[in-house]
Amino acid sequence: MISNGTRKQRYQVFFLTLYSIGLRLSEGLNLTVHDIDSQTMQVHIREAKGGKDRLVPLPKRTLLALRSHWQTHHHARLIFPGLGNGMNSPMDKGGIQKAIKQVLRDCHINKLVSPHSLRHCFATHLLEGGLDLRSLQVLLGHASLNTTARYTQLTQLKQKDAAVAINQLADKLALDWSLK
Repeated sequence: MISNGTRKQRYQVFFLTLYSIGLRLSEGLNLTVHDIDSQTMQVHIREAKGGKDRLVPLPKRTLLALRSHWQTHHHARLIFPGLGNGMNSPMDKGGIQKAIKQVLRDCHINKLVSPHSLRHCFATHLLEGGLDLRSLQVLLGHASLNTTARYTQLTQLKQKDAAVAINQLADKLALDWSLK
């Protein structure tokens, strides 16, 4: 995963958070201490795209990483505050984009990858894991199922699953004639 190649902990945790919760860049930057509910293991995404709120599951591993990261700055409100004089505002988008580009260079990956790509990977990997498209739509906060469908890619694994499912369907057909 990309966060393994990142040298700075704040970027490691930020990339993990984007990927493991399926957040947009702005949603990750605007996370506050009060958005994290460790009792219900949910994250409250406030005023996301379209002005909508949503609750998303919080993986335990992500909670532990967020706690560890918060210990480095103890900001009263922000999970990912800026540095120095910018501590009252979120981390810089440009710094995040530079960090991901550096990781790609260090790992010799020659693909166009952005922080938003992590959201697409989240969606694709959950579909590969068996999550239905409607549940994914809710997690991503999409108003339209068409938007969710565009986020996902038909991977080789899913193509193979589709071929198996189609063959199983055809094998179950009761035919009065048989092929020899």
